[in-house]
Amino acid sequence: MALSPDRLDRFARHIVLPEVGGAGQAALAASHAVLVGIGGIGSPALQYLAGAGIGRLTLIDDDRIDASNLQRQTLFAEADIGHLKAERAEAWLDRFDPQIAVQAAAIRIDSATAGPLIAGADLVLDGCDNFATRLAVSDACVAAGVPLLSAAVGRFQGQVGAFAGHLPDEACYRCFVGDAFDAEDCDTCAEDGMLGAMAGWTGTFAALQAIRVLLGAGGGMGEPLWSRLHILDGLTPGMRTMRIAKDCECRGCSG
Repeated sequence: MALSPDRLDRFARHIVLPEVGGAGQAALAASHAVLVGIGGIGSPALQYLAGAGIGRLTLIDDDRIDASNLQRQTLFAEADIGHLKAERAEAWLDRFDPQIAVQAAAIRIDSATAGPLIAGADLVLDGCDNFATRLAVSDACVAAGVPLLSAAVGRFQGQVGAFAGHLPDEACYRCFVGDAFDAEDCDTCAEDGMLGAMAGWTGTFAALQAIRVLLGAGGGMGEPLWSRLHILDGLTPGMRTMRIAKDCECRGCSG
C-alpha cells in the first residue's frame, strides 16, 4: 500500500524509526484491528491505535457513558454522558482521522456473535470487564486464527497478554484462566476502585503491543511475544513478565 504525501507527513515520526519505516507504516495502514470494550483500556488504546494509523478499526461495546467513567475514559466528555460508547468513539475517530475505516457495534459480544464480529481481523484487543466475554472472544479468535491481546486493570495493577492459541505451541486465554470463569460475575472497579492513570498505562501498553503484532514477526519491533503475560505495577512501579504454558487439555485450543 502506497502512502499519500499527506499521510507520509502525518506519520513522519513513525517512518523515521528504523523499527517501523515506510514499509511498516504501510503495513499498519493495511491492518484491521477489533477493540472489544471502549472503556478504561479501550479508550486510550483506541486513541493510540488511531494515532498510529491503523487502517481499519471495529469498535464493540454495548455500554453507555456514565459520569463515573470520565475519571479514566478520557476519550469522552460530559456532553457524551448517556450516549453509547461505541457510537461516541466512532464520532471521535471520524473527527480525529476520517481516513480510518471504522465500524461501531453497540452490541453485547458472546459466543454467538463473536465469530462474525472478528472475521477478517488481523488482531483483536480485548479490554472488556467480565470473564464470560473474554473467554467467548478467546474461543472465537482460536477458531478464526486471529491473534488476541487481552488486557485488564484494577486498582494499581494492569496486565496485558498476547495469545495465539491457534498456533501449535502457543497458549490461548482459556489456557491462562481455565474454564471456571465462564460466568458474568467478577470484581468491578466500582467495588474495588481504580487509579485512572493506571488504566491509561495499561491501555497504551496494550496499543504498543498491538503495533508490535501488526508489524509482524519480521518487523523491527521484534517477535510478538506470544504466551507472555506482562504485569504492570503502578505502586512500585515496575513490570514483570511471565510465560503462559499451553494446556494440552484446553477445550479452547487443544483439539
